[in-house]
Amino acid sequence: MSAYRRARRAYEALRRVRPEWFRNESGGIEILSDPALVTSSLWRMRCHTAAREARGSRGRYWWARLRHTVRPEPVGVVSADRFLFHLRDPVRFPDGALGLYNRIVPPPGATPGVVVLPLVGPDRKILLLEHYRHATRDWHWEVVRGFGDPGASAEENVARELEEEVSAHPRQTLPLGELHPDTGLLAQHVQLFAARVESVGELERHEGIRRAIVVSCAEAEEMVRTGDITDAFTIAVLYRARLAGLFD
Repeated sequence: MSAYRRARRAYEALRRVRPEWFRNESGGIEILSDPALVTSSLWRMRCHTAAREARGSRGRYWWARLRHTVRPEPVGVVSADRFLFHLRDPVRFPDGALGLYNRIVPPPGATPGVVVLPLVGPDRKILLLEHYRHATRDWHWEVVRGFGDPGASAEENVARELEEEVSAHPRQTLPLGELHPDTGLLAQHVQLFAARVESVGELERHEGIRRAIVVSCAEAEEMVRTGDITDAFTIAVLYRARLAGLFD
């Protein structure tokens, strides 16, 4: 079976298992299910891609169209693992145009990830980790975060992430709401927490954490202002903690 057929078959199975991921709202971007419209959206996207690649050359344009027709980009479930599914949906945009749209969704049965702001000791200083991230190929100052374990509660996920990343145990866990980190691409959301811990132990080297620092809330916010902290999860949980009065 070709990659194209496998992607479509997995996509139809996912539609049956998680229909809420494919619901359409009036005035929004419509996910297509009619086979004729799906075929039309694919054709339009191939023509658009070929025109972009040809850069004004008619000869290159027709060769590009032929190549994308013979070997089309997979539509449906492009890739999937235990952490995320990459979907390429056939859609109709609000102005009536047809095309394809990429998005990342959590696997069926997944639970929300957690972002944890560790508050260390009686002074409730903020723990920040210098974490290497594969996607950016760079180091970032961040708080603790991670995927949720299926079947686990949010508090259990908080305790597990603290233990895994910094060998700490929460004395108190404070929920700070939810966050959609990238509504243009990511379907999942995460849950934000602050957690009081007495101390920090060994760091998780496997995940690329090379050091940790403890700073005041004012110092953490100054790091945001100067651009030393650019991680969206960390900025969001600091702001939510500020709004919750934890820094007063």
